Amino acid sequence: MRFLLCGINAKYIHSNLAIFSLKAYADRKKIPGAEIILKEYTINNYVEDILQDLYETKADVVIFSCYIWNISFVRELAAELKKVSPAVKIWAGGPEVSYAANKFLEQNPAFDLIMQGEGEEVFSELIRFALEDKPFVGEENTNSTNYMDMLKLQKLQGIAIRDFSEKSALEIGESSMESKSKIINTGFAALMNMDTIPFVYEDFHLFEHKILYYETSRGCPFRCSYCLSSVDKTVRFRSLELVKKELDAFLAAKVPQVKFVDRTFNCNRQRAIDIWSYLVEHDNGITNFHFEISSDLLGEEELELFAKMRPGLIQLEIGVQSTNGKTVDAIHRHMDLDKLFHYVDRVHKLGNIHQHLDLIAGLPYEDYESFGKSFNDLYAHEPDQLQLGFLKVLKGTVMEEEVKKYDIIYRNQSPYEVLGTKWLSYDEIILLKGVEELVELYYNSGQYALTLKYVVPFFESPFRFYEMFSASYRKKGYHKLNHNRLEKYNILREFLREHMQEVRWNILDEIMLYDMYLRENVKGRPAWAKDTSQFKKEWKMLYREQGEKLFPEEVQAGTYDSKKAANQSHIELFEIDIKQFEENGTIVEKRVCCLFDYNKRNPLNRAARTVEWNVSPKKGKI
Repeated sequence: MRFLLCGINAKYIHSNLAIFSLKAYADRKKIPGAEIILKEYTINNYVEDILQDLYETKADVVIFSCYIWNISFVRELAAELKKVSPAVKIWAGGPEVSYAANKFLEQNPAFDLIMQGEGEEVFSELIRFALEDKPFVGEENTNSTNYMDMLKLQKLQGIAIRDFSEKSALEIGESSMESKSKIINTGFAALMNMDTIPFVYEDFHLFEHKILYYETSRGCPFRCSYCLSSVDKTVRFRSLELVKKELDAFLAAKVPQVKFVDRTFNCNRQRAIDIWSYLVEHDNGITNFHFEISSDLLGEEELELFAKMRPGLIQLEIGVQSTNGKTVDAIHRHMDLDKLFHYVDRVHKLGNIHQHLDLIAGLPYEDYESFGKSFNDLYAHEPDQLQLGFLKVLKGTVMEEEVKKYDIIYRNQSPYEVLGTKWLSYDEIILLKGVEELVELYYNSGQYALTLKYVVPFFESPFRFYEMFSASYRKKGYHKLNHNRLEKYNILREFLREHMQEVRWNILDEIMLYDMYLRENVKGRPAWAKDTSQFKKEWKMLYREQGEKLFPEEVQAGTYDSKKAANQSHIELFEIDIKQFEENGTIVEKRVCCLFDYNKRNPLNRAARTVEWNVSPKKGKI
């Protein structure tokens, strides 16, 4: 029999860890007669194209992995597949179907079975059962033998399945079953020993150009009401010996990035220290490891360890969500904000670790002004990324049970995003959506860091700056168009011209120009940039005569080529000392030349290597 595991991802660079884990576990069982194949697609593919591919695979069973980003897509695809392949059986698993499995089966007749909870063992047992008894593979029938098979299947914990037997379970005294729906539900699967789950990355070629996800624990000790991880109250860990062996595989393959999907990775502090220590000791100079942590659980030992790390070895994501104490209590979140920000600042000062801080709009007791304060509180700590998200009322969470308590209204369809609460209107959510867009385009891109550092203090607060910028941006219809980088600078300058009176425009233009060339050797020079054509011949000579000062490593290695270096770098003249402004915010008018080397970039923010030198009023020489 042929079993097809289907993952539909949000983007091409993502991979579906769940289906790879199911296959690896089942393959280890070596079930005779089972052919298990994997296929991955994205929500950007056409349903028709995926449908044709699935149909031509001629699988006996198709299994979908279901999440908020793909469930609507999966429903449509399954319904169409059932039309063209009536005999195929369609199973599903994942958080989008596990927490209301009976209702899902009743509303979606194309699906035959739901795996609830951790699926590796359940999937393998279903394969074995299908091959031995086949009560739900092939054409439906209602003979007595099939009925006995269904009784046998009820012993398998972790499934919800349509009962196609002649008699309903109620008729034989099983009072817990529903006669009307004829769905057998055996509850959630038993929690698994993490060491029994195989390492899925045996062939790294299958994951080229993809983010690799890695799981060393399941469950979470915290009880955040909006999060599905809080449902699993038992935290289980993969043994350190096994984790280190698997980290060696990532390091040996020199993969670009590994994202740990563990919730609150450092909930076991010593275990986190052991893993981070191992990465420091075995760093390959390339691979980046991403962790979701709670920074208020950090201590001095971790800071000493972080200080030893190569820039870019790890990045940290910290879910603050809100700084409103009443909100934090309402979502059952426990954190020491003073300690949290203390360690965020300490890590920031190290200058070698990329930090994300997360906020959620639409939580209980957080109104528009309160959210603005939470935003300002996080912004003050200069995170590398400030993620502004919106509450999603997920199936199975405490928040889903509390929607009436807090007058939360949210979308009926995935991703079940908040539309309003007692404290936050839909009008205000629209405003926050605009703020989110501008934060993503200008702050989180990292391409306007010095410009924002200069202009934001001219406004009442960071939140007011993005609020006003967003209002202008939308009023002019810019949100409906795609813009290149130069256009984004021009849009920002236009807004600042309209709303800033005290700014010195010559200084702002210098800082903007530096930001622009720091990330990209732009082809089109902005109209507001000074004319430097008089220096072109002189700078060309610099590449030929001063290579040892501009590119010392290449000259020492004997690989320096002046023409190649000129093509892969840029020299610009500035009237202020940008480095001094970057370091302490001080504006010093000083004639400085800067070379931007795009072959060497900062691993944290992708900024080009820079070389600066002072010049006389008329000269650009070193």
